[in-house]
Amino acid sequence: MAKTRVYISFDYDHDEDLKNLLVGQAKNPDSPFEIADWSIKEPITGDWKKKARERIRAVDVVTVVCGWYTDKAAGVAAEVAIAQEERKPYFLLQGRTTGVCKKPATAKPGDTMYQWTWENLKRLIGGAR
Repeated sequence: MAKTRVYISFDYDHDEDLKNLLVGQAKNPDSPFEIADWSIKEPITGDWKKKARERIRAVDVVTVVCGWYTDKAAGVAAEVAIAQEERKPYFLLQGRTTGVCKKPATAKPGDTMYQWTWENLKRLIGGAR
């Protein structure tokens, strides 16, 4: 059975460690997903959004890893907006266990931020949201 392809949206300036943890979890033997690790490490100008849109179109689901400053991360806000425009399913994952994790600026008011556990992650990837 093919694995679900996941795009990770995260605050590159503050949460790269969280992205790396998620990439590691995708390598677990019982992982139902694989990471399309196409994080864009360029300034948010010009064709950046076009590249993000192409990459988001190529996956099954977008995982938004939320940290303490995600509400101020312009790149994450743009990626969430693109996922919404492309009608790609996405979910918010609470990346930090201390402090208050923030939703992206473009998250919908009803978007739930889910606790990051292995079981939750597998369910969320599978569509339980």
